[in-house]
Amino acid sequence: MGGVGVVTAAHAVPGPGFVAGLVVSTWLDTASPAGNVAWVLIAHPPPRRPGESVERIETSLLGMAGGLGLRAASGRVPDIGDRLTVRGPHLVLDYGHPGFCLRVPRPTVRWIEYALGGGQVCLVLGLDAIGPGAGPEAIDRYLHRVTARDRALVGAPAVRRR
Repeated sequence: MGGVGVVTAAHAVPGPGFVAGLVVSTWLDTASPAGNVAWVLIAHPPPRRPGESVERIETSLLGMAGGLGLRAASGRVPDIGDRLTVRGPHLVLDYGHPGFCLRVPRPTVRWIEYALGGGQVCLVLGLDAIGPGAGPEAIDRYLHRVTARDRALVGAPAVRRR
């Protein structure tokens, strides 16, 4: 599959059945040359369920990217508005589906405090497969690979408390 530029609404925003299989990771980068950044990575493991294929997974990810207003990582990071909400100990992402949101698993208290304090947040959606349970080094390699291949989409969401 080739790289992506601007994502359009040509793909349907996926429902909870697809979203439940996503790999989602958060971390606070305090060593970035751009200053502190609270990251959210969304990707999908290789096909493993009946009817799944690389093409169908990518189509669903592109629908999600379109619903979020993400752009290619090779360009400027767009502001995608109030997409993240802190509800008690939970972080919830409005990814553009009319009836469902994605609960982001286990952000740290430090991540949430930084983001709620107006800190920079960057959401990355990777189009290539990643293994579930990937550690920091595997995620770093993954991000370098998908960015170099133009297979990453990004946006800067705002975070609010509900």
